Amino acid sequence: MNMHNPPHPGEFIKETYLEPLDISVRQAAEKLGVAPSTLNRLIRGEAHISPIMALRLNKAFGRSAESWLNMQANFDIYHAKSLINLEKVSVIYQQENVT
Repeated sequence: MNMHNPPHPGEFIKETYLEPLDISVRQAAEKLGVAPSTLNRLIRGEAHISPIMALRLNKAFGRSAESWLNMQANFDIYHAKSLINLEKVSVIYQQENVT
């Protein structure tokens, strides 16, 4: 199954929380306990969500830390697929279908 192009978590934060709630990056950064430049890099897609940032976002916005990390992983995997050629990779182990 092909996944659609998932948004970067920073784009999601901007469009889902900051813009609708009319919160500036500076205000949100203060609430998160991070430098405005740190949050700004995330919003611009120049930084990834770390486990520590995921915990901060969990407390600030109510979404689980795992959901933030999954969002980042989905974004990363989607874009990695366009960068790698897997034709030279061989199967080492393949689990049999168990019914």
